[in-house]
Amino acid sequence: MQAAEMARLAVFVCLSLALEAQVINGLLTNEIKGVNKTEQMQTTVNASFTNALNDLNEITEFKTTAAPVSSSKSTAEAHILQERDKKPEDKVHQSEGAGTVQREVVCPPLGLKSLRVKDFQLSASSSERSGLGPQRGRLNIQAGLDDGDEYDGAWCAAVKDKNQWLQVDALRPTLFTGVVLQGRNSIWSWNFVESYKVQISNDTETWATCMNGTVEAVFKGNNDLETPVLGMLPVPMVGQFLRINPQSWYINGSVCLRAEVLGCPLPDPDLPDPEPVSTDHLDFRHHNYKEMRKLMKEVHDQCPDITRIYTIGKSYTGLKLYVMEISDNPGKHELGEPEFRYVANMHGNEVVGRELVLNLMQYICREYKKNSERIVRLVKMTRIHLLPSMNPDGYEQAYKKGSELAGWAEGRYSYEGIDMNHNFADLNNIMWDEKEMAMDKNKVSNHYIPLPEYYTQENATVAPETRAVISWMQAIPFVLSANLHGGELVVTYPYDCTRNWIPRADTPTADNEFFRWLAMVYASSNRAMANPDRRICHYEDFQTEHNNIINGADWHTLPGSMNDFSYLHTNCFEVTVELSCDKYPHVSELPMEWDNNKEALLQYMEQVHRGIKGLVRDRETKVGISDAIIKVRDLDHDVRSAAGGDFWRLLNPGEYVVTAWALGYLPATRKCHVGSEPRPTLCGFVLAKTPQQRALEARTKGRKSVKDLQLRLRDEQVRKLRISTKRLNQRRMKQQRRGQRRR
Repeated sequence: MQAAEMARLAVFVCLSLALEAQVINGLLTNEIKGVNKTEQMQTTVNASFTNALNDLNEITEFKTTAAPVSSSKSTAEAHILQERDKKPEDKVHQSEGAGTVQREVVCPPLGLKSLRVKDFQLSASSSERSGLGPQRGRLNIQAGLDDGDEYDGAWCAAVKDKNQWLQVDALRPTLFTGVVLQGRNSIWSWNFVESYKVQISNDTETWATCMNGTVEAVFKGNNDLETPVLGMLPVPMVGQFLRINPQSWYINGSVCLRAEVLGCPLPDPDLPDPEPVSTDHLDFRHHNYKEMRKLMKEVHDQCPDITRIYTIGKSYTGLKLYVMEISDNPGKHELGEPEFRYVANMHGNEVVGRELVLNLMQYICREYKKNSERIVRLVKMTRIHLLPSMNPDGYEQAYKKGSELAGWAEGRYSYEGIDMNHNFADLNNIMWDEKEMAMDKNKVSNHYIPLPEYYTQENATVAPETRAVISWMQAIPFVLSANLHGGELVVTYPYDCTRNWIPRADTPTADNEFFRWLAMVYASSNRAMANPDRRICHYEDFQTEHNNIINGADWHTLPGSMNDFSYLHTNCFEVTVELSCDKYPHVSELPMEWDNNKEALLQYMEQVHRGIKGLVRDRETKVGISDAIIKVRDLDHDVRSAAGGDFWRLLNPGEYVVTAWALGYLPATRKCHVGSEPRPTLCGFVLAKTPQQRALEARTKGRKSVKDLQLRLRDEQVRKLRISTKRLNQRRMKQQRRGQRRR
């Protein structure tokens, strides 16, 4: 079935189910009066209902099951069925309060959490102040550090009584099926709603309260600030407006809540159809670990000549960290071809990047087979590495809860509770401290800084996933990368860490202008970020104040970030992209997320071809020289040549004086011009050996010369890290085997 046909079928089935349930319970005529549009709807279930219900199984939707709390009897907390990427079932369950067997209607969220529901659609009986107004009553919305500003973490009523309400206008007739509730986000106050009622209307004048049998349904709310709690309506109800009416709240707190509403929009001839989904027809769904592996294999099977799947290590629980390589010669580094990587899902509950990377694999494969000029050029000129999930353990934890019930932090950390976002070695302060103590600051290394000794030990607090990525960085001469996150709409660039532990301050690198260019390339081509009318996500206005890009340390200091580590330990330039206000959007949002990011993902990859590239060779043997230092005058950051002698130096357009030097060779200097076109300038070097090196080789009869001291130390520390990682993995595997035998 086509997507449009399935959508129309879903609406028809939802409408049929709603009408069937409401006719049986006498709600349509007795509880919702004066409804012009609803009166025109079909009020009987026709003969095609059974066939339509079977076809509904082809549509992927949000699945939950729960029973409301009756005013006469409290039931157990809602049993959660996670948002699975399976075909939904027509579920039948016993509603404990109502005492009747009913067919469950499955509907997605309206979009309070994702901001698809606009501020003007939210209203309230009263508000404590504007910063706690109805526009702040969105599931997972975050407050700033200080209470009392315009961006607090919930809607809070001005009055503590049972007459308060938060209202959602769905803008069209909607089949409402449930509500997800959450307390106020704050580090200073403790406010949440413990129970509530739900009311439905079509005109905001006549309201029908959700019934549980013959009594008004009272739904269980929260007992903490952050855990989302789901309440399913015993009988789905049709209307345009829904009110959440708090009945009890934390005894020492106020009436405060954040919410999401579940509902299926119904057809309305006076309203336009919903926006069409992406025309790329990719596999838009949430992929768990097994399904991710399956999709990657399918892409490889479709494009075996340009793809390769490999692993860089394992998570704490033993899940493999899979990478998809895309290149016209997969499996090897081609001389002069730059290496690019995308890393996603470092925080397990930030899933947009994971799905975008999987979509990107499919898209590149499909377009390459279509002989798309842009994609063919990208594949032939670039070696691309895609890591869809750096934290598969955390993702599986969030996946079990699903998009609406995972909350803000479920699955964020590694299995051990480590935040990998600042789990890399802090090389910034090592470099800054050495410069402060050095007599000649020019002799302090500004690149390829070795790991500190403590970081290589077995007892170091370094996640196995972090260790695997560091070894990966060491093995491949990456030039450009992006780290894909979620929860905001902004691109950050190094440094992420401030000097002297200041909470936040602009802390630029030597390549600040090029990093700003990289960040702007992504931000300006991302549809959501570039939208001048977009709402801020939580409490910071990155669009007005920063044009959607910001120095990472100027947002908040983050020692041990992957961005800073890549820049100081390797040749790789890296930014962080916060892709979406919603960390874990519903599956129905994924096509839009792809459309928002597709062009930005492609344009950012193409930036790997800016600047200069070349080959550093020995004058006599013509063999490439590895680890040669490439120094650009007036830029206090060097890069090194790869094993074959090739190098890449990302630069903005301009004239540069470049020097190449290697141990045992005389330095060579030349001018290189970088144009504005997205293609590199060739800037190679031929180095002659020093007289001392010639004499040394004569005495040692041509034995291989040693590396410089910094390289030896860097290689030795990485070797120690790999040894300690291997021992830890072996110990962990033994523990897991013992645990399996006990079970």
